[in-house]
Amino acid sequence: MKKGYIHVYTGNGKGKTTAALGLALRAAGAGLRVFIAQFIKSRRCSEHRALERFKDLITVKLYGTGFIKGKEKEEIRAARRGLEEVRGIIHSGDYEMVILDEINIATHSGLISTEDLLDLIENKPSRVELVLTGRYADARIIKKADLVTEMKDIKHYYKQGVRARKGIEK
Repeated sequence: MKKGYIHVYTGNGKGKTTAALGLALRAAGAGLRVFIAQFIKSRRCSEHRALERFKDLITVKLYGTGFIKGKEKEEIRAARRGLEEVRGIIHSGDYEMVILDEINIATHSGLISTEDLLDLIENKPSRVELVLTGRYADARIIKKADLVTEMKDIKHYYKQGVRARKGIEK
């Protein structure tokens, strides 16, 4: 790629991570190397097992402690350690695409400062495609992005009591 763009997938609807993972599969299909940093998840899900089939092209690392409970020290340390690792990964030259899954939640919750994320965006190598997911994308992040998609929740079976299903939501 000559130029890498900045994508933001945000909003209160389902599909932000799914869109980013679809993009990762498309990139891998084209021979691009992808790094996925997940900032909230702390355990393996179905998508991790599927992505292992692409281990030569897609790397996934978890930097979360599970669902956010608040600004607890362990959550903050994990997220900030992840952002610092990602900073090095972006500049390593090893990956053409870097996905920061749920990074917007991490900044909104105060685990990572928006300023630190803006600095990462501002200083990314021009050829790296950067994908940011999660609800509550900060207006400054949206302004920096080249592509912004807002997922809108119109109707969801979760509101009728349907729990997360293996292979669909987890």
